[in-house]
Amino acid sequence: MIGAQAEDKPDFSPWPAMATLLIANFMNLIDVTIVNVALPSMQRGLGASASQIEWIVAGYILIFALGLLPMGRIGDIVGRKRVFLIGVGCFTLASAICGLAPNTGMLVFARVFQGASAAVMMPQVLAIAQNLFPPRQRASAFALFSLTAGLASVAGPLLGGLLISMDLWGLGWRPIFLINLPIGLAAILFGIRLIPDIRGDHGMRNDWVGIGIVAPALFCIVFPLVEGRNLGWPVWLFAMMAAAVPLLVGFVLWERHQAKRDAPQLLPVTLLSNWNFAIGSAMSMIFFSALPAFFLVFALFLQNGFGFTPLESGLTTVPFPVGVLIASIITSRLGADWLRFRIFIGLVLLWFSIFVLRQLVLAEGVTLNHWNYVTPLFFAGLGLGLSIAPLFQAILQGVPVHDAGSGSGALQAIQQAGGALGIAVVSQVFFSTLGMATARGVESHAAYSAAFSAAMVYNLWAYVLVAVGALVLHGADNGQPAARQPVPVE
Repeated sequence: MIGAQAEDKPDFSPWPAMATLLIANFMNLIDVTIVNVALPSMQRGLGASASQIEWIVAGYILIFALGLLPMGRIGDIVGRKRVFLIGVGCFTLASAICGLAPNTGMLVFARVFQGASAAVMMPQVLAIAQNLFPPRQRASAFALFSLTAGLASVAGPLLGGLLISMDLWGLGWRPIFLINLPIGLAAILFGIRLIPDIRGDHGMRNDWVGIGIVAPALFCIVFPLVEGRNLGWPVWLFAMMAAAVPLLVGFVLWERHQAKRDAPQLLPVTLLSNWNFAIGSAMSMIFFSALPAFFLVFALFLQNGFGFTPLESGLTTVPFPVGVLIASIITSRLGADWLRFRIFIGLVLLWFSIFVLRQLVLAEGVTLNHWNYVTPLFFAGLGLGLSIAPLFQAILQGVPVHDAGSGSGALQAIQQAGGALGIAVVSQVFFSTLGMATARGVESHAAYSAAFSAAMVYNLWAYVLVAVGALVLHGADNGQPAARQPVPVE
């Protein structure tokens, strides 16, 4: 183990390798936030349809979700450094294809490829970091991941808006992807030189049958929701959604079969039968279904509805990630205390902030004053940041220690699947309302205001459902300080 080497060899310093991992982590995180600001520019520049715009975001998130668990195991088998470098290389190549895509179809393909590459890269980032440091240093090291996430969430919208507004070499939105090329190449070169080799366990196996069952199940849910409005909701789309049910049942039965044989499981049966994890997984999917969808429709509302430039749109959303960053600093000091109370406080702040934001949108006239949105966006980010960490801690609190790694990885995958599902549902409401308003002759700004307001009803109900779910979690402190338990990182 590299962690042991760090203790035994005084000349070994894990921090240069850690810096390389943070570069890769930052590149992935900033790519997620930077794209939302550019969506309206992409739609105009490529003549993309509403469903194609949805797939630019949903395709990435969906394939990322499907790949997290199996690719984490692949790293354990083949060797984490090798798989990490392959993931970074593929992500960099996919970014180049995104930036040079001649049409929307190629861009959607490149985004799916980029999501698959991120799924290869990201599980290795956390796993390698865990191996680099001895236990006593890991808390300080992993705090840097939270800091990187906060910086990326703030920098993404600003950098995206700035690059598009500068229109470098007449490339429009394309530099938001091309900027990954020097970052990715640096991560590869530094990774080869600085990250120590971590041998894989060739005796381990992956649950490819489980992957083959759950992947089409998720596709049967997301595809109809994204394409249904454009295709006129034919019967076969409803048949696809219905087919997801037996596929999901089949997945559970297969995992139970694997458990009886003591064979590899994509999602351990012990997790599926754990009350906290089962309820918490549903809560996590609902909770994280709202955020990507919010930023997608909010960018369209600002830029297409009220003529904001990408930079103005990015600046308008900055209070949200600032709130998340401040909340992350606060929650990092609270540990595992008062989990349920913190979840509720965060959700209450989030619900009221979205409610106020929706009321402001409904009251908008021909012009929009972005200063009116600073306070609700800041408190929405604060609420999100306050509730994320205790939500995950409360879900994993009842998971056995030997399943903690699988539980953490599964929750990340469920989070991404929820994001894809939320984009499909919220976009369906947004574009349907927009189309009906436009058909009635409603002015553009009013039509976009109505569409955004209708879409946010989903977010409001989502946070109510998560709050109800928190009530039935076992051992989530019940208003008293929780026992401090470390949450294993996989």
